[in-house]
Amino acid sequence: MENSIFIDKMVREDWEQVREIYQEGIATGNATFQKEPPTWEDWDRGHILECRLAARFDGKVLGWAALSPVSSRCVYVGVAEVSIYVGQNSKGKGIGSKLLKSLIELSEQNGYWTLQAGIFPENISSLKLHSKFGFRKVGRRERIGKMDEVWRDTILLERRSKAVGMN
Repeated sequence: MENSIFIDKMVREDWEQVREIYQEGIATGNATFQKEPPTWEDWDRGHILECRLAARFDGKVLGWAALSPVSSRCVYVGVAEVSIYVGQNSKGKGIGSKLLKSLIELSEQNGYWTLQAGIFPENISSLKLHSKFGFRKVGRRERIGKMDEVWRDTILLERRSKAVGMN
């Protein structure tokens, strides 16, 4: 199966499957501060059109990855935040690695020189995945947000592109 998984552009028609995978991540309590998936329109507005990917097998979306701008200020135009989600039934099959590798390549083709991710410290698999692809820990954001009346920390990771000129 692993060799039959392919990565391509996420499109509007994928939203229901993408939304289901996002909901599975929300349900873990360690993927996002979100309590429920947004509407397609809200999600679409918040993610960079050129940098949205889906992992597919046999016509089914198994996971997805996308970039969001970190700021509307022009000086941050090459900096984006990573979102990556793999369906619960598809974990451990290398899908996250395929998605993140492809997202990094796509981000560089589109001029992004810095990718960042904010990950709950309890989400060990996501921390390991990002580390595998050159993300480094730049800090811990303590008590950055409240979830179910509990303050949560996030680990801030960053990856600098070697391919995109930073002159």
